Amino acid sequence: MSLRTWDGPLNGGIAILGGGLSGLSLAAHLAATPPRPGPVVVVDDGVHDITAASWASWTRRTGLLESAATEVFDRMRVVAGGHDRTLALGDYRYRVVHGAALVAAVRRHTDPVPDVGSSIGRVVDVDDAQRPCVVLDDGRELRPDWVFDARGPVEVDSRADAALDFLGVRIRADDPLFDPHVPVLFDFRTDQTDRASFVYVLPTDAHHALVEHVCFLDPDTPGVPADVHLAAIRVYFSEVLGVAEGTYEIGASEHARLPLVAQPAERTDGRMMRIGAAAGLLKASSGYAYEHIQRDCEAIARSFAQHGHPFDVPKRHNRFARYDRALLTAVLGRPSFLEELFAALFARGSAAPVLRFLDEDTSLRDETRLFAALPAGPLIRGLTGR
Repeated sequence: MSLRTWDGPLNGGIAILGGGLSGLSLAAHLAATPPRPGPVVVVDDGVHDITAASWASWTRRTGLLESAATEVFDRMRVVAGGHDRTLALGDYRYRVVHGAALVAAVRRHTDPVPDVGSSIGRVVDVDDAQRPCVVLDDGRELRPDWVFDARGPVEVDSRADAALDFLGVRIRADDPLFDPHVPVLFDFRTDQTDRASFVYVLPTDAHHALVEHVCFLDPDTPGVPADVHLAAIRVYFSEVLGVAEGTYEIGASEHARLPLVAQPAERTDGRMMRIGAAAGLLKASSGYAYEHIQRDCEAIARSFAQHGHPFDVPKRHNRFARYDRALLTAVLGRPSFLEELFAALFARGSAAPVLRFLDEDTSLRDETRLFAALPAGPLIRGLTGR
């Protein structure tokens, strides 16, 4: 387990279902922000090794788990619409967090607190009566005062507006192929015929990088097979980068499909609250979640400390859900629109205004200024449903 083992019963306090990014992050924030309503126990089935995972995000603030970021970039590259731009991030930084570093950062806050721990078990039922009851597959019953459900999202969501399907592979190149100081967030020099797609390159050094082929799909269509993604990556290396077969090696890979929901369902049910991707914190128009999750966990812990309940968290402005849905509608209707949009969005010296918008930190005035330079037709049709 990622945290100190909790062997005893749980009567009162908090049960966090799922020991992934959001579950561990919430445990750290609760441990660091007393008072808490009793013990905090993270329940996880142990199937997934979080130390093998990694996340990236942009932020302009210093968070509780700052030490988990092992790579930090102050520039990013976007290749779209025939333009190859390297942009400064202003007061933002693009940070990479690896699972082992996240666990270490979390434990720095949880280990000194004796009533925060974790337990291995698969949740088979959650009964939210007057007081929640969490039933595990070995027959144990936990009776916390509060339940935070971090399980999900499922691959197929009836409310999804689109799906994000990707394959990421670890590349080792014989020659110095990658710029170790600049990640490529969006490179649209891929086939846009059937679906909007781009390549993402996160360098470790000049010879090693994580390379992803990412597609936006209609939620009702089948996923993209891993071999199709891999073929697109090989074409990118040979035809775009001019790298010959046999001069690079493909290592570990990850293939996933994530539902993109512009307007998530209500996240609370009595004394149960969904967190993380299960709560809709995966930004529908970008696919990023890490920083949204950190802010949310911080707000939940602060709400407990100030009010004794977790509900005093910032509410999302409905207009951002409308923007996300309009973008996804436009992209699914005309796949090439995503490249046109990103070429216009990033036609500037700094990426900061765009990142601020994607973080939902902009005002209506900021958004009006940003939208003025965008291809309006598809977005208007997406907003109006026409």
